[in-house]
Amino acid sequence: MKKLLTALAAAAALTSAATQAADTIRVAATAVPHAEILEFVKPALAKDGIDLQVKVFTDYVQPNVQVAEERLDANFFQHQPYLDEFNASRGTQLVSIAGVHVEPFGAYSSKIKTLAELPQGAQVVIPNDATNGGRALLLLQKAGVIKLKDGAGITATVKDIAENPKAIKVRELEAATLPRVLAQVDLALINTNYALEAGLNPTKDALVIEGSDSPYVNILVVREASKNDAALQKLAKALHSAEVKAFINDKYKGAVVPAF
Repeated sequence: MKKLLTALAAAAALTSAATQAADTIRVAATAVPHAEILEFVKPALAKDGIDLQVKVFTDYVQPNVQVAEERLDANFFQHQPYLDEFNASRGTQLVSIAGVHVEPFGAYSSKIKTLAELPQGAQVVIPNDATNGGRALLLLQKAGVIKLKDGAGITATVKDIAENPKAIKVRELEAATLPRVLAQVDLALINTNYALEAGLNPTKDALVIEGSDSPYVNILVVREASKNDAALQKLAKALHSAEVKAFINDKYKGAVVPAF
C-alpha cells in the first residue's frame, strides 16, 4: 500500500509539473468571429502544451494598448491598415504574424431595402476610427452614394466628400455602438464582427458589401519583440490550419472569408 501511495504521489507531482510547464498565451479578441475562432483552436493547442486564454473586448483600442503594455500577449480583432494607423498615432511597435480572414464590410438599414431608396438628407452613421471610417466612405463611393476627393483613401474623412447628391448627413460613432442605433438612422455602415453579434447576416442583410477580395485581412498581432516566440508561432500556425478554414466556411457561410 505504501508503494502504491508513493507511486500515486509521484504521478500527481509529474502531472502538476506538466501543467505548470504549459505555455500560456493571453489573447485579446472581439467576440465574433475572433474569439470563436480562437476557442475552436484551443483544444489543438492544449495538446501541444499551450494554454490559450481568450479575453473578449468590445472596443478597438484597449486590445492594442494592453498588448503594447505587456498585459496581454497578442490580439486578434483588426486589419493591417488599422494597425498601421494605431502604431503611427500611438508610437507602439505591434506587428502581424498571421493573416487569418476577411470580414467584408457592409451597409445596413431597417428603413429601406435598396440604396436607391435612400432619402434626401438621409442620416448615415459610420465608424469613428480613422481606417474604418475611411473604409465606410470608400464603400459609399463604390455604391455611388457619394464621391470623394481625388486621392482620398483608407483614411478619408467626411471632409473629403466632394460630391453628395442626396445631401446625406454623416455622423461618426464608436464602431461597437452602430448596430444599436440602426433603427434610429437611415443607413449604418457596420464592421462585420459587430453585425454578426447583432444577428445581422452580411451576405443577406447588407444593402452593399465589399467583395471577398477585400484587402482588409484580419490579423494576429503581437509585440515586435515577441514575434518569434515559439508559442505565438504555434498559435499562428494553428490559425492557418485546414481545420480553421473549414470552420470559418461552415460557420459563417461567406460573412467571414478565409484569407489563407
